[in-house]
Amino acid sequence: MSTRGKVCLVGEPSSGKSTLFNRIIGQRKSIISDEFGITRDRIYSKASWCGEEFTLIDTGGIGIENLPFMEEVKAQVELAIDEADVIVFVVDGNRGITKSDLLISKMLYKVKHKVIVCCNKIDDYVHIDKSYEFYNLGLGDVFSISAAHGIGVGDLLDEILKRLPQKQTKQIEKSIKFTLIGRPNVGKSSLTNAILGNNRCIASNVEGTTRDAIDTTFKKDGIYYTIVDTAGLKKRGKIYEAVDKYAALRCLDAIEDSDIVLCLIEGNTGLIDQDKHIIGYAIEQNKPIIIIVNKWDLHEHSQDAQDKFKQYLKAELVYLDYAPIVFTSATEKPNINKIFEAIDACYQDSSKQVPVSLLIDVLNKAQMRNPSPSFNGGRLKITYAIQTQNFPPTFNLYVNNPDFMHFSYKRYLENTIRESFGIINSPIKINLKRKSEKGVYK
Repeated sequence: MSTRGKVCLVGEPSSGKSTLFNRIIGQRKSIISDEFGITRDRIYSKASWCGEEFTLIDTGGIGIENLPFMEEVKAQVELAIDEADVIVFVVDGNRGITKSDLLISKMLYKVKHKVIVCCNKIDDYVHIDKSYEFYNLGLGDVFSISAAHGIGVGDLLDEILKRLPQKQTKQIEKSIKFTLIGRPNVGKSSLTNAILGNNRCIASNVEGTTRDAIDTTFKKDGIYYTIVDTAGLKKRGKIYEAVDKYAALRCLDAIEDSDIVLCLIEGNTGLIDQDKHIIGYAIEQNKPIIIIVNKWDLHEHSQDAQDKFKQYLKAELVYLDYAPIVFTSATEKPNINKIFEAIDACYQDSSKQVPVSLLIDVLNKAQMRNPSPSFNGGRLKITYAIQTQNFPPTFNLYVNNPDFMHFSYKRYLENTIRESFGIINSPIKINLKRKSEKGVYK
């Protein structure tokens, strides 16, 4: 994939960075709201203009106000500034130069050659004179735009392409994408940082610190992975704010878009109803699931304690017996390699392809060994079978009448397929199809 480099958006809270970010990438990925300080972590996404692709980074707003996590946000912005090839400094044309703008300008002087000043909220060219004031920042030419309406964004993108370095085409292998989900303050961001080995996400004991779904691609032992940290999912009755609602929707989108889901629970508190509700989202999407028991350092450390806790989880999650369980602590970082072993095992099982002849042979022997019970006025007979896709492995079974399938017999066939083809760590999906009178299988 050819990429020209990285472009970072910086500015004070509510200057319109996230609106511009969403406008450029063509989707609503960063949360936008009239509330100050919504974006806190660095949000990455691929963007393209005139056939050229680059990475766009949205950052938290920097201000002189004593907002929550302001020091952490500043640190995240400084990291983004250091790694960016072009920096777009977004200012609010309606407010004019603010003390926060002056503060940010001082941060950008050392990289002045990479900065483009972008005066936002110029919704009509008759108001373009509002942008002239920002030449006083001493950072060069000012581009007038309206991120909300798309005015002037094309000219801004043209200038960005001029500033981006020419880079050689680099072939990037498909990455294994895994998403971390769980209730608030369960340790998702801390575990993300432990896996990546840096402070990629803001970690805090304050509930709800992460609000966006944050993804990072990295390479480990020759394999590319993409890790997605998501907002903590609250109980449905507790999702009051619009921000929490959008964050929850973003989390569900991340689950749907991932190959594997890591569900975090707390080892010191055990499984609660909210955990089961969250795990249900991943089950509904037929995703391979890994149960991560975090904060195990606050629990007993003996192997016997782990075995008992696994038995407890298996009893509570009876339909999730295929899910690996890994014990860890994001602070002390034990068993990080075991997490990757589980991820690789889930990915391999989910991608397995079963030959038709072997599948039919296994199912015929299963029917002879244990015939279908009489149910709904008849007895099920499987005449043909084929795997239609993987991720997860999905099988179409052609039968005389789908209504004759008892749920216990379907479970038996699923377990038979698992044992016969070594699909241990992935869900399996079975679709029942009625064989047509002409014997055509579709």
